[in-house]
Amino acid sequence: MIASEIQAGNTHQEITGTILWLTGWSIPDTVFNRLQALLPDFHHHSVDYSAADSPEEMLILIETAAVHVRSSNGPSSRARAIDSPLLIGGWSLGGLLALKLAGKGYADGLVLFAATARFTRAKEESDLGWADAFVRQMITGIMKDRLGVEAKFRQNMLTEEEWEAGQGKSLPQEGSWTTPALIAGLQILRSEDCVPQLPEILCPVLLIHGTADKICPYGAASELAARLPQASLLSMPGCGHAPFMEREAFIADKMRRWWHEQQDSASI
Repeated sequence: MIASEIQAGNTHQEITGTILWLTGWSIPDTVFNRLQALLPDFHHHSVDYSAADSPEEMLILIETAAVHVRSSNGPSSRARAIDSPLLIGGWSLGGLLALKLAGKGYADGLVLFAATARFTRAKEESDLGWADAFVRQMITGIMKDRLGVEAKFRQNMLTEEEWEAGQGKSLPQEGSWTTPALIAGLQILRSEDCVPQLPEILCPVLLIHGTADKICPYGAASELAARLPQASLLSMPGCGHAPFMEREAFIADKMRRWWHEQQDSASI
């Protein structure tokens, strides 16, 4: 599905950019709704790849959406009075997809939540990601008990403290993605490797990562911060794999301040 525009907040707010949102594996893009509402000074678009039939289709969907949004950012667009910079906000799988788009020159900035440049790693790199065998087991398990696999994945998304605090109530229910889309997402996580392209991604990047993330270990954020030329790392102590969830007001403020700093620096 082509990116759909989300109207958020005060329509009279001065617009400072456009954000294309890419969600994480098995999670509907509505997970960003509250964050979008707290950022009325941006136009918001979201890509729905929850029904993609293959990895190729998922990649085509996000690239088509990026082309569509960029083409509507010019001064001729009725929605914008000036050229609007394009930020891509990606969470987990969406973060990997965002890096892929940035490597092709589509992004003026990135906001990456719990992201990695390569999800599957060798045994000696367990501090950076998961073993490929775990992901292959998930693919096999989906064919037998997809809801069970999704439920186990969600259990690992939050820390014990976050579950006890009731943050699990903010997680969407399982079952919003089709089985082919779940498998396609896992295949992308197995195969995509953006590590070699990181030094060539020259746009500013805000990394937001929980230090207790069990799915994309904090080491993955450290790797991104070290290899991306213009990266800023916002560490979230004690947070799991959903560092923005139940912290949307704090995150929205950080995003806004960071982007204004980038714009101010670019104008000097």
